[in-house]
Amino acid sequence: MKLQVLQENLEKAVSITSRFASVKAQLPVLGNILLSAQKNKIFVSSTNLEISASVHVGAKIEEEGEVSVPAKVISELVANLPKETITLAADKEQLKVSAQGFSSTVLGMNSSDFPKIPSTVSKEKAVTLSHEELVKALGQVVFATSTDETRPILTGVLFLFGKNLLSLVATDGFRLSRKTLPVRSGSEKRESIVIPKAVLNELLRTVPEDAEVLFDLQDKEKQAIFGVGDVILTSRLLEGEYPDFEKIIPKSSSVKILLDKEELLRAVKLASIFARESANIVKVKVLKDSVKISAESGQAGNQETTVEARVESGEKDFEIAFNYRFLEDFLHSVPGEEVKMEFSGASSAGIFTDTSDSTYLHLIMPVKVQT
Repeated sequence: MKLQVLQENLEKAVSITSRFASVKAQLPVLGNILLSAQKNKIFVSSTNLEISASVHVGAKIEEEGEVSVPAKVISELVANLPKETITLAADKEQLKVSAQGFSSTVLGMNSSDFPKIPSTVSKEKAVTLSHEELVKALGQVVFATSTDETRPILTGVLFLFGKNLLSLVATDGFRLSRKTLPVRSGSEKRESIVIPKAVLNELLRTVPEDAEVLFDLQDKEKQAIFGVGDVILTSRLLEGEYPDFEKIIPKSSSVKILLDKEELLRAVKLASIFARESANIVKVKVLKDSVKISAESGQAGNQETTVEARVESGEKDFEIAFNYRFLEDFLHSVPGEEVKMEFSGASSAGIFTDTSDSTYLHLIMPVKVQT
Protein backbone atom coordinates (compact mmCIF):
# COMPACT_ATOMS: atom_id res chain seq x y z
CA MET A 1 0.00 0.00 0.00
CA LYS A 2 1.22 3.48 -0.89
CA LEU A 3 -0.75 6.71 -1.06
CA GLN A 4 -0.84 10.44 -0.48
CA VAL A 5 -3.59 12.13 1.54
CA LEU A 6 -4.24 15.55 3.07
CA GLN A 7 -3.49 15.70 6.79
CA GLU A 8 -6.81 17.36 7.74
CA ASN A 9 -8.84 14.71 5.90
CA LEU A 10 -6.96 11.83 7.47
CA GLU A 11 -7.11 13.44 10.91
CA LYS A 12 -10.90 13.72 10.74
CA ALA A 13 -11.25 10.07 9.73
CA VAL A 14 -8.84 8.82 12.40
CA SER A 15 -10.45 11.01 15.06
CA ILE A 16 -13.88 9.48 14.43
CA THR A 17 -12.77 5.87 14.18
CA SER A 18 -10.34 5.93 17.11
CA ARG A 19 -13.30 6.33 19.48
CA PHE A 20 -14.42 2.79 18.65
CA ALA A 21 -11.09 1.06 19.09
CA SER A 22 -10.87 -0.93 22.31
CA VAL A 23 -7.42 -1.22 23.89
CA LYS A 24 -8.74 -3.34 26.78
CA ALA A 25 -10.32 -5.97 24.55
CA GLN A 26 -9.20 -9.60 24.69
CA LEU A 27 -8.40 -9.39 20.99
CA PRO A 28 -5.39 -7.04 20.58
CA VAL A 29 -6.41 -6.20 17.00
CA LEU A 30 -9.51 -4.39 18.34
CA GLY A 31 -7.19 -1.69 19.66
CA ASN A 32 -6.14 -1.00 16.07
CA ILE A 33 -7.41 1.00 13.13
CA LEU A 34 -7.53 -0.60 9.69
CA LEU A 35 -6.23 1.53 6.81
CA SER A 36 -7.32 0.22 3.43
CA ALA A 37 -6.38 1.85 0.09
CA GLN A 38 -8.84 1.15 -2.75
CA LYS A 39 -9.00 2.93 -6.12
CA ASN A 40 -9.01 6.66 -5.24
CA LYS A 41 -9.95 6.40 -1.56
CA ILE A 42 -8.55 5.35 1.78
CA PHE A 43 -10.97 3.61 4.14
CA VAL A 44 -10.26 4.10 7.84
CA SER A 45 -12.08 1.56 10.05
CA SER A 46 -12.36 0.39 13.65
CA THR A 47 -14.61 -1.75 15.83
CA ASN A 48 -15.16 -2.85 19.43
CA LEU A 49 -17.52 -5.62 18.21
CA GLU A 50 -20.50 -3.62 19.52
CA ILE A 51 -20.11 -0.54 17.31
CA SER A 52 -18.06 -0.21 14.14
CA ALA A 53 -17.07 2.85 12.14
CA SER A 54 -15.70 3.24 8.63
CA VAL A 55 -14.76 6.60 7.11
CA HIS A 56 -13.53 7.06 3.55
CA VAL A 57 -11.56 10.05 2.28
CA GLY A 58 -10.15 10.89 -1.11
CA ALA A 59 -6.49 10.07 -1.68
CA LYS A 60 -3.94 9.61 -4.43
CA ILE A 61 -3.44 5.86 -4.47
CA GLU A 62 -0.17 4.63 -5.94
CA GLU A 63 -0.53 1.07 -4.68
CA GLU A 64 -3.60 -0.59 -3.16
CA GLY A 65 -3.37 -2.57 0.08
CA GLU A 66 -4.14 -2.43 3.78
CA VAL A 67 -2.51 -2.42 7.19
CA SER A 68 -3.72 -2.47 10.80
CA VAL A 69 -2.03 -0.05 13.23
CA PRO A 70 -2.59 0.97 16.90
CA ALA A 71 -5.38 3.57 17.11
CA LYS A 72 -3.77 5.66 19.86
CA VAL A 73 -0.43 5.90 18.08
CA ILE A 74 -1.75 6.79 14.62
CA SER A 75 -4.34 9.28 15.94
CA GLU A 76 -1.79 11.21 18.02
CA LEU A 77 0.74 11.06 15.20
CA VAL A 78 -1.57 12.40 12.49
CA ALA A 79 -3.04 15.09 14.79
CA ASN A 80 0.40 16.63 15.31
CA LEU A 81 1.55 16.64 11.70
CA PRO A 82 1.40 19.89 9.66
CA LYS A 83 -1.67 20.54 7.51
CA GLU A 84 -0.15 19.35 4.25
CA THR A 85 0.11 16.18 2.18
CA ILE A 86 1.10 13.02 4.05
CA THR A 87 2.56 9.91 2.46
CA LEU A 88 1.57 6.50 3.83
CA ALA A 89 3.39 3.36 2.75
CA ALA A 90 2.79 -0.11 4.17
CA ASP A 91 5.35 -2.89 4.06
CA LYS A 92 3.99 -6.14 5.50
CA GLU A 93 2.96 -5.18 9.08
CA GLN A 94 4.69 -1.81 9.21
CA LEU A 95 3.33 1.59 8.20
CA LYS A 96 5.72 4.32 7.14
CA VAL A 97 4.32 7.84 7.63
CA SER A 98 6.17 10.76 6.09
CA ALA A 99 5.63 14.49 5.58
CA GLN A 100 7.93 17.44 4.94
CA GLY A 101 10.78 17.14 7.45
CA PHE A 102 9.23 14.12 9.18
CA SER A 103 9.27 10.34 8.89
CA SER A 104 8.05 7.56 11.17
CA THR A 105 7.56 3.80 11.18
CA VAL A 106 4.53 2.46 13.06
CA LEU A 107 4.47 -1.21 13.99
CA GLY A 108 1.15 -2.82 13.12
CA MET A 109 -0.53 -6.20 12.92
CA ASN A 110 -1.68 -8.55 10.18
CA SER A 111 -4.75 -6.94 8.58
CA SER A 112 -6.32 -10.35 7.95
CA ASP A 113 -7.00 -10.60 11.69
CA PHE A 114 -9.17 -7.46 11.60
CA PRO A 115 -12.96 -8.17 11.72
CA LYS A 116 -14.90 -7.53 8.53
CA ILE A 117 -17.15 -4.49 8.93
CA PRO A 118 -19.46 -2.68 6.47
CA SER A 119 -17.95 0.27 4.60
CA THR A 120 -20.95 1.12 2.39
CA VAL A 121 -24.74 1.29 2.66
CA SER A 122 -27.16 0.47 -0.16
CA LYS A 123 -29.20 3.53 -1.13
CA GLU A 124 -31.73 1.33 -2.88
CA LYS A 125 -32.57 -0.67 0.25
CA ALA A 126 -32.01 2.06 2.83
CA VAL A 127 -34.54 4.19 4.65
CA THR A 128 -33.74 7.90 4.32
CA LEU A 129 -34.02 10.18 7.36
CA SER A 130 -33.44 13.92 7.54
CA HIS A 131 -30.73 15.18 9.92
CA GLU A 132 -33.06 17.71 11.54
CA GLU A 133 -35.86 15.22 12.21
CA LEU A 134 -33.53 12.49 13.48
CA VAL A 135 -31.59 14.75 15.86
CA LYS A 136 -34.83 16.15 17.27
CA ALA A 137 -36.36 12.68 17.67
CA LEU A 138 -33.33 11.14 19.36
CA GLY A 139 -33.08 14.12 21.71
CA GLN A 140 -36.65 13.40 22.82
CA VAL A 141 -36.30 9.68 23.48
CA VAL A 142 -32.71 8.63 24.27
CA PHE A 143 -32.77 10.18 27.76
CA ALA A 144 -35.62 7.81 28.72
CA THR A 145 -33.58 4.65 28.12
CA SER A 146 -32.53 2.56 31.09
CA THR A 147 -29.05 2.39 32.60
CA ASP A 148 -29.83 -0.96 34.29
CA GLU A 149 -27.78 -3.60 32.50
CA THR A 150 -29.84 -6.38 34.09
CA ARG A 151 -32.57 -5.51 31.54
CA PRO A 152 -30.44 -4.87 28.45
CA ILE A 153 -33.42 -4.56 26.09
CA LEU A 154 -34.40 -1.32 27.87
CA THR A 155 -30.94 0.23 27.37
CA GLY A 156 -31.75 0.75 23.69
CA VAL A 157 -34.30 2.58 21.56
CA LEU A 158 -37.10 0.69 19.81
CA PHE A 159 -37.35 1.52 16.08
CA LEU A 160 -40.91 0.71 15.02
CA PHE A 161 -41.48 0.98 11.28
CA GLY A 162 -44.83 1.70 9.66
CA LYS A 163 -45.86 2.94 6.22
CA ASN A 164 -43.59 5.94 5.58
CA LEU A 165 -43.39 6.47 9.35
CA LEU A 166 -40.88 5.56 12.03
CA SER A 167 -41.70 5.57 15.73
CA LEU A 168 -38.86 5.75 18.24
CA VAL A 169 -39.68 4.47 21.73
CA ALA A 170 -37.59 4.40 24.90
CA THR A 171 -38.44 3.45 28.47
CA ASP A 172 -36.67 2.66 31.72
CA GLY A 173 -39.78 1.28 33.44
CA PHE A 174 -40.54 4.57 35.20
CA ARG A 175 -41.07 6.81 32.16
CA LEU A 176 -41.55 6.40 28.43
CA SER A 177 -40.94 8.56 25.37
CA ARG A 178 -42.43 8.05 21.91
CA LYS A 179 -41.65 10.16 18.87
CA THR A 180 -42.93 9.56 15.34
CA LEU A 181 -41.21 10.95 12.26
CA PRO A 182 -41.64 10.59 8.49
CA VAL A 183 -39.24 8.44 6.46
CA ARG A 184 -38.67 7.64 2.83
CA SER A 185 -38.70 3.87 2.85
CA GLY A 186 -36.49 1.55 0.86
CA SER A 187 -37.58 -1.72 -0.69
CA GLU A 188 -37.04 -3.98 2.32
CA LYS A 189 -39.88 -4.59 4.74
CA ARG A 190 -38.99 -3.89 8.37
CA GLU A 191 -41.07 -4.11 11.51
CA SER A 192 -39.24 -3.42 14.76
CA ILE A 193 -35.70 -3.54 16.12
CA VAL A 194 -33.94 -2.26 19.24
CA ILE A 195 -30.70 -0.28 18.80
CA PRO A 196 -28.27 0.43 21.69
CA LYS A 197 -28.26 4.06 22.76
CA ALA A 198 -24.45 4.22 22.52
CA VAL A 199 -24.45 4.19 18.72
CA LEU A 200 -27.35 6.67 18.63
CA ASN A 201 -25.36 9.09 20.79
CA GLU A 202 -22.40 8.65 18.45
CA LEU A 203 -24.70 9.31 15.51
CA LEU A 204 -25.67 12.64 17.07
CA ARG A 205 -21.98 13.55 17.35
CA THR A 206 -21.20 12.48 13.80
CA VAL A 207 -24.11 13.77 11.74
CA PRO A 208 -23.41 17.19 10.16
CA GLU A 209 -26.28 19.63 9.74
CA ASP A 210 -28.03 19.47 6.35
CA ALA A 211 -27.01 15.81 5.89
CA GLU A 212 -29.28 12.92 5.05
CA VAL A 213 -28.98 9.74 7.07
CA LEU A 214 -29.30 6.37 5.34
CA PHE A 215 -30.46 3.50 7.52
CA ASP A 216 -30.23 -0.16 6.57
CA LEU A 217 -30.54 -3.47 8.35
CA GLN A 218 -28.48 -6.64 8.01
CA ASP A 219 -30.86 -9.31 9.25
CA LYS A 220 -28.37 -12.17 9.01
CA GLU A 221 -25.69 -10.38 11.03
CA LYS A 222 -28.32 -8.68 13.27
CA GLN A 223 -26.77 -5.29 12.64
CA ALA A 224 -28.08 -1.80 11.96
CA ILE A 225 -26.12 0.42 9.55
CA PHE A 226 -26.21 4.22 9.40
CA GLY A 227 -24.63 6.04 6.48
CA VAL A 228 -23.89 9.76 6.82
CA GLY A 229 -21.87 11.22 3.98
CA ASP A 230 -18.47 9.52 4.10
CA VAL A 231 -19.11 7.91 7.52
CA ILE A 232 -20.64 4.46 8.05
CA LEU A 233 -21.66 3.48 11.61
CA THR A 234 -22.67 -0.11 12.33
CA SER A 235 -24.18 -1.43 15.54
CA ARG A 236 -25.31 -4.79 16.81
CA LEU A 237 -29.01 -5.06 17.65
CA LEU A 238 -30.28 -5.75 21.15
CA GLU A 239 -32.03 -9.09 21.37
CA GLY A 240 -35.07 -9.83 23.48
CA GLU A 241 -38.74 -8.92 23.66
CA TYR A 242 -39.48 -5.23 24.08
CA PRO A 243 -42.32 -4.49 26.55
CA ASP A 244 -45.80 -3.88 25.13
CA PHE A 245 -45.64 -0.15 25.85
CA GLU A 246 -49.08 0.53 24.33
CA LYS A 247 -50.70 -1.18 27.31
CA ILE A 248 -49.39 1.35 29.83
CA ILE A 249 -50.47 4.46 27.91
CA PRO A 250 -53.81 5.60 29.43
CA LYS A 251 -56.61 5.71 26.86
CA SER A 252 -58.47 8.52 28.64
CA SER A 253 -57.91 11.16 31.30
CA SER A 254 -60.07 12.95 33.87
CA VAL A 255 -57.69 15.86 34.43
CA LYS A 256 -56.19 18.02 31.65
CA ILE A 257 -53.93 21.00 32.27
CA LEU A 258 -52.30 23.47 29.86
CA LEU A 259 -49.33 25.44 31.21
CA ASP A 260 -46.52 27.71 30.06
CA LYS A 261 -43.45 25.48 29.73
CA GLU A 262 -40.92 27.94 31.14
CA GLU A 263 -43.12 28.78 34.14
CA LEU A 264 -43.57 25.10 34.92
CA LEU A 265 -39.84 24.43 34.52
CA ARG A 266 -39.01 27.30 36.90
CA ALA A 267 -41.46 25.91 39.47
CA VAL A 268 -39.95 22.41 39.21
CA LYS A 269 -36.41 23.78 39.58
CA LEU A 270 -37.42 25.70 42.71
CA ALA A 271 -39.05 22.58 44.15
CA SER A 272 -35.97 20.50 43.34
CA ILE A 273 -33.91 22.48 45.88
CA PHE A 274 -35.90 20.81 48.63
CA ALA A 275 -36.84 17.60 46.79
CA ARG A 276 -33.20 16.53 46.44
CA GLU A 277 -33.12 15.70 50.16
CA SER A 278 -36.51 14.03 50.09
CA ALA A 279 -36.25 11.20 47.52
CA ASN A 280 -36.57 13.72 44.64
CA ILE A 281 -40.34 13.94 45.18
CA VAL A 282 -42.35 16.97 44.10
CA LYS A 283 -46.13 17.23 44.43
CA VAL A 284 -48.41 18.58 41.71
CA LYS A 285 -51.73 19.87 43.05
CA VAL A 286 -54.36 20.86 40.51
CA LEU A 287 -56.61 23.77 41.50
CA LYS A 288 -59.38 25.62 39.65
CA ASP A 289 -57.18 27.77 37.39
CA SER A 290 -53.65 26.99 38.54
CA VAL A 291 -51.24 24.25 39.53
CA LYS A 292 -49.28 24.25 42.76
CA ILE A 293 -45.80 22.65 42.67
CA SER A 294 -44.40 21.88 46.11
CA ALA A 295 -41.66 19.98 47.91
CA GLU A 296 -40.51 19.60 51.49
CA SER A 297 -37.44 18.36 53.28
CA GLY A 298 -36.88 17.57 56.92
CA GLN A 299 -33.43 19.15 56.69
CA ALA A 300 -33.90 22.10 54.29
CA GLY A 301 -37.53 23.19 54.77
CA ASN A 302 -40.30 23.47 52.20
CA GLN A 303 -41.67 25.59 49.36
CA GLU A 304 -44.53 25.89 46.93
CA THR A 305 -44.96 27.70 43.62
CA THR A 306 -48.26 28.49 41.95
CA VAL A 307 -48.36 28.39 38.15
CA GLU A 308 -51.33 29.76 36.20
CA ALA A 309 -53.00 27.11 34.05
CA ARG A 310 -56.05 26.26 31.97
CA VAL A 311 -57.61 23.34 33.81
CA GLU A 312 -60.20 20.81 32.70
CA SER A 313 -60.91 18.59 35.67
CA GLY A 314 -63.70 16.44 36.96
CA GLU A 315 -61.84 15.98 40.26
CA LYS A 316 -61.54 18.55 43.03
CA ASP A 317 -58.09 19.38 44.44
CA PHE A 318 -56.41 16.53 42.53
CA GLU A 319 -52.84 15.83 43.68
CA ILE A 320 -50.11 13.60 42.25
CA ALA A 321 -46.37 13.21 42.98
CA PHE A 322 -43.40 12.73 40.60
CA ASN A 323 -39.64 12.46 40.58
CA TYR A 324 -38.62 16.03 39.73
CA ARG A 325 -35.74 14.83 37.51
CA PHE A 326 -38.21 13.14 35.18
CA LEU A 327 -40.27 16.32 34.89
CA GLU A 328 -37.14 18.36 34.15
CA ASP A 329 -35.95 15.91 31.49
CA PHE A 330 -39.29 16.14 29.69
CA LEU A 331 -39.44 19.93 29.86
CA HIS A 332 -35.90 20.21 28.49
CA SER A 333 -36.83 17.93 25.57
CA VAL A 334 -39.67 20.00 24.11
CA PRO A 335 -39.19 23.13 21.97
CA GLY A 336 -42.75 24.47 22.27
CA GLU A 337 -43.93 27.22 24.61
CA GLU A 338 -46.91 25.34 26.06
CA VAL A 339 -47.18 21.85 27.53
CA LYS A 340 -50.15 19.67 28.37
CA MET A 341 -50.43 17.31 31.34
CA GLU A 342 -53.13 14.65 31.51
CA PHE A 343 -53.96 12.45 34.50
CA SER A 344 -56.47 9.66 35.09
CA GLY A 345 -55.67 9.07 38.77
CA ALA A 346 -53.04 9.68 41.43
CA SER A 347 -51.62 6.18 40.95
CA SER A 348 -51.80 6.11 37.13
CA ALA A 349 -49.18 7.31 34.66
CA GLY A 350 -49.27 10.96 33.67
CA ILE A 351 -49.15 11.90 29.99
CA PHE A 352 -47.05 14.92 29.02
CA THR A 353 -47.09 16.50 25.56
CA ASP A 354 -45.95 19.59 23.67
CA THR A 355 -49.07 21.30 22.29
CA SER A 356 -47.11 22.33 19.18
CA ASP A 357 -46.02 18.74 18.36
CA SER A 358 -48.63 15.99 18.07
CA THR A 359 -45.96 13.41 17.18
CA TYR A 360 -44.33 13.38 20.65
CA LEU A 361 -45.66 11.76 23.80
CA HIS A 362 -43.97 11.36 27.18
CA LEU A 363 -45.28 9.28 30.06
CA ILE A 364 -44.14 9.39 33.69
CA MET A 365 -45.17 6.99 36.46
CA PRO A 366 -46.15 8.74 39.71
CA VAL A 367 -44.48 8.26 43.07
CA LYS A 368 -46.55 6.81 45.87
CA VAL A 369 -46.44 9.18 48.83
CA GLN A 370 -47.41 8.15 52.35
CA THR A 371 -49.93 10.51 53.87
